[in-house]
Amino acid sequence: MSEQKPRIGLTLGDPAGVGPEIIVGAWSRPEMHQECRPVVIGHPTMLRRAADLWKIEAEIVAIDAPERAEPSEDCIPCLACGPDDVVDVAPGTIDARSGQAAYEAVVAGARLALAGRLDAITTAPLHKEALNLAGHPYPGHTELLAEMCGVGDYAMMLYLAPGEQVRGRDGLAAVHVTLHTALENVFAELSEEGVLAKARLADRFMTKLSGRRPRIGVCALNPHGGEGGLFGRQERAIIAPAVERGRAEGLQLEGPLPADTLMIRARDGEFDAVVAMYHDQGHIALKLMGMHRAVNVTLGLPIIRTSVAHGTAFDLAWQGRAEVTSLIEAIRVAGRLARSS
Repeated sequence: MSEQKPRIGLTLGDPAGVGPEIIVGAWSRPEMHQECRPVVIGHPTMLRRAADLWKIEAEIVAIDAPERAEPSEDCIPCLACGPDDVVDVAPGTIDARSGQAAYEAVVAGARLALAGRLDAITTAPLHKEALNLAGHPYPGHTELLAEMCGVGDYAMMLYLAPGEQVRGRDGLAAVHVTLHTALENVFAELSEEGVLAKARLADRFMTKLSGRRPRIGVCALNPHGGEGGLFGRQERAIIAPAVERGRAEGLQLEGPLPADTLMIRARDGEFDAVVAMYHDQGHIALKLMGMHRAVNVTLGLPIIRTSVAHGTAFDLAWQGRAEVTSLIEAIRVAGRLARSS
């Protein structure tokens, strides 16, 4: 990568949600341009509407290549893509046209990143039901990008930079062994190899981010860590063997530990990363610590992808009330990762 600030593609997400307005709302913030050279990927009309909503006078400039982008606080370059009929979708509604627009923006951004024409992508939220209505049966960004990149060893991670609620020197990451699946499926999908694979990914990410090997706490699945098998066998049969194998490889793992107390210890700086067994086990704790500062990172891809840690927020969309902090944090983390590549 050149010595210039990294070029980051911001995909518009579902246009019926908060994606367009958080991008435009963050655009005038100096942090946006200190970290990167941003370029938006999506339908320009939706950006113009968001600029009107925020009463921002920045010019929306349609471009045909990211190399032509000349972003500034007064100029928002946009790589136009997506169906034109998306402009007819009502705010806050689930619609196949919005799902298609979100899909095309993500695909365009990922292809440009794979070709080395973007240094990273940061994605605004899409709506999973709208995505499926458009004929794309993915549970979310993570699985779509993994398929595009041809990888099977990947994970979704939430990351919080150090701050008042996270006292560790390098922040706190939570990576999930199972992800977008029903709770009733978690027991069948949990495996020793899966736990170890996610621990390795967490180790690589935090090492890259901080320059040192992280201390990783591994969650138990069952209450009280299974109570020696009284409350479940997964700790003894699956999680503990994975932890032992990871230690043998040099990973700094501890566990399985009861999730409720582990998250408190991690918050206080005892661990740099946590391996959670399922989606809400990691998400709830980190979002309570810093909902608007949390960043979603996809691990295991050959490209850098970060995202906000919230959804399309249809109940707030297109009212000028959307919170932009998570997007700015996601851009900051993407820039940091791109500079360390």
